[in-house]
Amino acid sequence: MLDGGPASDPRGRLDAWLLTDDCELIREIRARARVRGLEPVVGSFFSPDLTLKPYPVIHTSHAAYGYVLQTRRKKIVWAPEFLVFPKWAARADLMFAEAASWERPIHFVGRVGGHCAAVSVAEEARRLGVRRLVFAHIGRSTIRAIDAGKRAPFGEFGADGQRYIVRVSRGPR
Repeated sequence: MLDGGPASDPRGRLDAWLLTDDCELIREIRARARVRGLEPVVGSFFSPDLTLKPYPVIHTSHAAYGYVLQTRRKKIVWAPEFLVFPKWAARADLMFAEAASWERPIHFVGRVGGHCAAVSVAEEARRLGVRRLVFAHIGRSTIRAIDAGKRAPFGEFGADGQRYIVRVSRGPR
């Protein structure tokens, strides 16, 4: 499990509950994870077919991370919040990314971080060879832009409950 808000309770068995930071939902996440015998942490997970590793992002005054989920042939990036597009997301097959703001970044008080604008995220993702971009952290100004019929130059908007399948072709090992 990665992060997880109130409406995202996972089904089935979990091996790990990984976090991007100590967010405002941390108390609820900890309680839900502990019911499953897990402690939510920023950390790595390794299995024979999948590796998840945290990488730093510039987002707030405390440490914050995104993740690379790597299979033998596919790279998936989970980076729902950042002020500066993470270069380590380059050439991702699928990236879930920031869209809290539409055209201008949001700067936190004291300029200790913030949120990158969706339009900038789209342009940078395309420039760095991201194959499919899904906006996952959608804020008010982005919702207003969507309602006004605007579209990002690249990418699509995620929806609660939507599934994303990354096909891994079977070839010689």
